[in-house]
Amino acid sequence: MTAGVDSPLALDALAGLWQDPPTLPVKWLYDERGSRLFDEITRLPEYYPTRRETEILTARAAEIAATTGAEMIVELGSGTSTKTRLLLDAFVAGCDPGGSRISYVPVDVSDEMLSVTAEILSADYPDLDVVPVVADFTEPGLTLPVANGPRLAVFLGGTIGNFTPDFRVEFLDRLAAALAPGDYFLLGADLIKDTGRLVAAYDDKSGVTADFNRNLIEVLRTGLDARNLYADDFEHIARWNPAEHRIEMWLRTRRDVNAWFEVLGKAWHLPAGAEIHTEISTKFEPAALAAELASVGLPAVAQWTDVAGDFLLTLACRRESP
Repeated sequence: MTAGVDSPLALDALAGLWQDPPTLPVKWLYDERGSRLFDEITRLPEYYPTRRETEILTARAAEIAATTGAEMIVELGSGTSTKTRLLLDAFVAGCDPGGSRISYVPVDVSDEMLSVTAEILSADYPDLDVVPVVADFTEPGLTLPVANGPRLAVFLGGTIGNFTPDFRVEFLDRLAAALAPGDYFLLGADLIKDTGRLVAAYDDKSGVTADFNRNLIEVLRTGLDARNLYADDFEHIARWNPAEHRIEMWLRTRRDVNAWFEVLGKAWHLPAGAEIHTEISTKFEPAALAAELASVGLPAVAQWTDVAGDFLLTLACRRESP
């Protein structure tokens, strides 16, 4: 669907595509097709984070439900909500039959993906109130739905690593302000490890991550009515930045690109070999991440890793004003 000149995609394109290097917010990787490709990535042998996070959730979901006593689960960037089912199972199982119903609020920018996922979850969990919200949770003015009891905000998959350090602090500060004392925050984060394993996880042999990354070009082409802009003219690059402890994903032009964005009324010229910065994925140390959360008023209640020590889940509680 073509966006208007004042649409979020158009504004982000104007702000980022003519920078050096060109860049776009990572959220534009996750349209309906991008979300499905990422779901496929999570099942690849090279991509360990989902398996490790699932391992932790399987072991700790009942403990999380008992500790938080949450009556509402708000998941930021819910996608297909696949791993979240482990939490939903635990909360529904621990719910008092005569008490309040548990609410699940999936929040995502993809309307299509959200609608399908909400319909499936409503059918699979008849005792759960599923209330989907189409929104960009990274924007200022973050608010959470009101609940009668404690709320649990959930941010899984290591997506926190997609934020720059400054924006990460801003996001966590806004989230803390949106939570009330007694609310909880469950955060998934990938840990620093061997560089070879990290790069392989973002540059799989089957090329699914490459398709996912190049899908950004399709988002631009269709959303901004672009001419002479083709995904096959870009190659996927994944590299480790040791100074920032992060994987960086790029798209490198295979030839000169001379595109025209009808919606923007602008030409976009890139020489062969030019690179577009599409995503970062920062890796963390548990103590440093706990300190970062505490600095915005979200002290950690518990931290858990998988058996291999690859991935981290942190449960934090909003105890006082940040």
